[in-house]
Amino acid sequence: MSVPHPYWLRDNCPCAECRNPRSGQKRFQVGDLPDDLTAAEATEDGAGLSVLWSDGHRSFYPTGWDAADQDGDHRTEHGKRLWEAADFARGLPEADWSSYLADPEEKIAVLSAVRRSGFAVLRGVPVEERRVLAVARSFGYVRDTNYGELFDVRVEPDAVNFAFTDAAIAPHTDNPYRDPVPTLQLLHCLRNEAAGGDSGLVDGFRAAALLREEDPEAFALLARTPVPFRYRDRTADLAAEMPMIGLDPRGAIREIRFNNRSIDTLRTLHGAELDAFYAAYRRFAGITLRPELQLEFRLGPGDCLIFDNTRLLHARTAFEQAGGRHLQGCYADLDSLSSTLSVLRRNVAALDELEALFAGEGAGEYLGEAVTMAEHMLQAGRLARAADAPPALVAAALLHDIGHFHGSGLELMAGADNRHGATAAAWLSRCFPPTVTEPVRLHVPAKRYLCTAEPDYFAKLSPASVHTLGLQGGPMTSAEAEEFAAGPFAADAVAVRRWDEAAKDPSAGAPTFAEFRPLLLELMS
Repeated sequence: MSVPHPYWLRDNCPCAECRNPRSGQKRFQVGDLPDDLTAAEATEDGAGLSVLWSDGHRSFYPTGWDAADQDGDHRTEHGKRLWEAADFARGLPEADWSSYLADPEEKIAVLSAVRRSGFAVLRGVPVEERRVLAVARSFGYVRDTNYGELFDVRVEPDAVNFAFTDAAIAPHTDNPYRDPVPTLQLLHCLRNEAAGGDSGLVDGFRAAALLREEDPEAFALLARTPVPFRYRDRTADLAAEMPMIGLDPRGAIREIRFNNRSIDTLRTLHGAELDAFYAAYRRFAGITLRPELQLEFRLGPGDCLIFDNTRLLHARTAFEQAGGRHLQGCYADLDSLSSTLSVLRRNVAALDELEALFAGEGAGEYLGEAVTMAEHMLQAGRLARAADAPPALVAAALLHDIGHFHGSGLELMAGADNRHGATAAAWLSRCFPPTVTEPVRLHVPAKRYLCTAEPDYFAKLSPASVHTLGLQGGPMTSAEAEEFAAGPFAADAVAVRRWDEAAKDPSAGAPTFAEFRPLLLELMS
């Protein structure tokens, strides 16, 4: 059969020779592909498409491989929930700070809310200066600016920046004079006894979408006209020229830059064009001030607001200085938040897959032993935990035999070494560090090593373990044992091996996989 778009298909070969299996990065340049590339052979079945290329390379594309990650970077309106104030009548997207830190599912919910709705509030963040930096670093990195790594929002004498006064501030985005603009902003309330000083948010994507519906020409004008934004003080002079409504190449709303205080003199338009621009600008400003779009709430001490500064416009009511109001803020970026969210979801999915394996195949026979495969591994994890082993070693003990799943354990008993330690380590390396995977990879060589280093160790092996020892190469030679012992993970592998041999007691029962999930998730992050 012929294949369509051969260069596209060959460029996306998923094999380990073409891509690093951990990072997904390609190992070749597109210019390395030969001229007149064709498929010499191509066959397709339920599992996928296999292609032998004219340069001799063979590729396999599993069914559905090209359907993954179709949501792009989640930055445009199509990856968002556009909202009005009434949509949060039942409450804001929020979570307790301690729960957010302790429960990955809670963190996933908070970060998902920021990415989809544009904001979330963390309650109970300790009322301490600089704590806002810890919030930002819980999902990414702090963006340093001319204000430093953080800034104080409070009344300052002779303030240069309007934010550091007690005046009301209309809906706006921050730092439109930067390129790139900080994509996330955090505001942590340390004090708010003032009369007034309530916070407000407007979904800028929703406001822009309304402008597009009501006045398409005004929308198009604001989307194509570069606007000069500028900020200057004694130590900074920042300028950027960008449209108020930024679109992606397909025409979807991707960014809002809206800050009346920071617009410099527009000199590129004249006559009727200039009048049309200001009519569109005023129309858009009016939409952002519609009561139904303005979500108002009050931040109290310990509340930390996280919001998308490329999408949401934030505002503040005026307040009386006598009561005292102090927020600390910092900037961060959406790419790191999205990365953290994706990794968390991936790790939770991997743990769900592991738990399903323990409950499914793990309930089956374990190489002729008196316990099931899952009971054996769970007992090993419990023994490591009882020995006060480091978390990584507990995980290694728990997961050391997952290479036996998918029927490979039967291959071993039938007389073929399934190299289950290496198989397990390769699978686990997607999510776990070498402190987990290396003891797993080496736990079979550790058995061979112990049979040489400790003459009485062989007598402790179960009949099934004696049988597999022969298939795995038998006891090491003295030279092999000396080389093994010098390795950086030899002691850990030996520890896992000892728990492996001891974890075969049918009368001992076993803990549940769920008991180990928090430990495993912590190691994954």
